[in-house]
Amino acid sequence: MPNNEARRQFLKAGSLAAASGLLAGAASAQQPMDMKEMPMPHGHAGHSDNPQPKVPSDSDVQAEMDGFSRFKPSRGNDPDSDYYLGKLMPGFRSAAAGPAPFEAPDLTKLPWKMVRGAKEFHLVPMAVEREFLPGYKMNVYGYNGSMPGPTIEVNQGDRVRIVVTNELPEATTTHWHGFEMPVQYDGSETLTQNPIEPGKSFVYEFDVHEEGTFFYHAHVPMQEAFGSVGWFIVHPRKVFDPPVDRDFGLIFQNFFIEPTQTIADSWRMDWNWHTINGRSGPYTTPLVVKHGERVRIRLLDFSPMQHHPIHLHGHTFWVTGHEGARIPKSAWIPRNTELVGIAQASNFEFIANNPGDWMFHCHMVHHMMNHMTRQVGPRIRKNESIDQYLANTQSRPPVDATRDDPGFATPGYPQEMKGMNMSDAMIDTIWDRREVQGMRAMWPMSIMGLMTALRVLPEDLYHKVMETDEAVPKGSVFEEIVRRFGDPATYEAGPKKMMHDMKM
Repeated sequence: MPNNEARRQFLKAGSLAAASGLLAGAASAQQPMDMKEMPMPHGHAGHSDNPQPKVPSDSDVQAEMDGFSRFKPSRGNDPDSDYYLGKLMPGFRSAAAGPAPFEAPDLTKLPWKMVRGAKEFHLVPMAVEREFLPGYKMNVYGYNGSMPGPTIEVNQGDRVRIVVTNELPEATTTHWHGFEMPVQYDGSETLTQNPIEPGKSFVYEFDVHEEGTFFYHAHVPMQEAFGSVGWFIVHPRKVFDPPVDRDFGLIFQNFFIEPTQTIADSWRMDWNWHTINGRSGPYTTPLVVKHGERVRIRLLDFSPMQHHPIHLHGHTFWVTGHEGARIPKSAWIPRNTELVGIAQASNFEFIANNPGDWMFHCHMVHHMMNHMTRQVGPRIRKNESIDQYLANTQSRPPVDATRDDPGFATPGYPQEMKGMNMSDAMIDTIWDRREVQGMRAMWPMSIMGLMTALRVLPEDLYHKVMETDEAVPKGSVFEEIVRRFGDPATYEAGPKKMMHDMKM
């Protein structure tokens, strides 16, 4: 037995080495990567002959500050230190370069032009079709053909003019959430302005003296429940200290849509579709960053009536701001889970010092799923007659505790949660994005509903995934990260192909 175990561990390590060779080029004449050239932090398991990652030669930032490392999980020497958990550790981007570009995956930015001294935007509330999951197209409300709407991005001190032309089948207004402007432009229906009738326009114009994370939305409640929202980002005159390398925005929303419908029921008090920037996991787009970067994630909860405890795996972040204001540094709080309330936007900042594919999600169990997953949706046990229970609604079937799968029998109910088989087309659509290349083949089985992934990649792997069009074998990037930073002797590689008969 000891010999068999040793052979098993040897084969595991060998499979990882083979995967790293595949990563250099998908079954082609590409030269394999020289593993000795691949960086790996000192002190981790794996191949110890790899050097520690280094700060780029053109950057003056440090790899370690007061015991906190930019390149490996660490805490720091003193909780009172400015650099404890990376609190004030800067990114590679200098303040002189200006704010990092704002990125909202799967959403566009609203263009503008200077007209009479103001940045003029044209915003169009309208009914749109949004594909929550591949093949699942829903009819919702949005702006300019998108739900959520396109991002409005300006600088502190700008004067803005936003021409809103209503293409909805009903009257609307637009509220600029968190802004302090002349009252007539607040967008509160009938309180501050007459509703914008279908086909009509209204011009909002004001000076932006604030800085931070804001958003716009319809101020008609049922339109909010239908999805009418978008980012309004204001970059500060002086770049926030410390500057970040990446600046992401995620909008969390909930909808209830009947199994045979495509239109949300805005009167419902429960929700069966959960989206991030208009898509539901595993169709959400991962956030891909480079190892050692400072990252900001702005997260808006625009659910009708549900809060979200947001959890990031593998990292500890600092809560640095909420909608409308940067928090003084003395009041920043370190978290790995933060409750974000309805109509709140929170900013999280951290150093991406732990390579890998990490979940980022709402921690409410029924939000980590979709309408057609095992946990929720049409609840019909296959080949199970429910006539007796319809005839007598007081009756309930006994719980069968003898089955091999104890989850088969839902206590007190004659149902099993129906699953959703993934078609070839659905799988292809999910995989046909650079952001997911090299992830484990079965990853779509774990990312559901209000879930996405943060991918922290060494620079060479980031380049291969995000800056080339090379084919990257499934699982190869993950396995290479395990080889460099983990314990390859104990790693069990997953299947290289998704099994279509498995349920989501």
